[in-house]
Amino acid sequence: MSKTRASIFGGEDTAVLDVTGFAPKTVPDAKAPPVEQVRAVAQAANFKSREPATPKPESKPAKRAPRRYRTGRNVQLSVKALPETVEAFYAITDQQRWVLGYTLQRAIEALQRELKQSQ
Repeated sequence: MSKTRASIFGGEDTAVLDVTGFAPKTVPDAKAPPVEQVRAVAQAANFKSREPATPKPESKPAKRAPRRYRTGRNVQLSVKALPETVEAFYAITDQQRWVLGYTLQRAIEALQRELKQSQ
């Protein structure tokens, strides 16, 4: 095998890359340790697995039904809130049978009234 690099563009004056020695393994490696032994050594060394972690069922928030309404509200507001606050917001919306935008509008109006009275 030559020590020159193969060109990505090919051509007559470039080295030819010989890949005849590369083939998939047909039989497992006899010298390789058993999978259980490798797993035990990895766990003893606190090796973190690259396998995707399965999510815990209790850590997932409950799925809500999709809410699609044509109300003319077309600006999105994304905020971070405590889970209790979000649950209370959705509870009020569901209890009053309002859409989320209307619940937010009513909350802002109530806060403005409260602030005006406290001045």
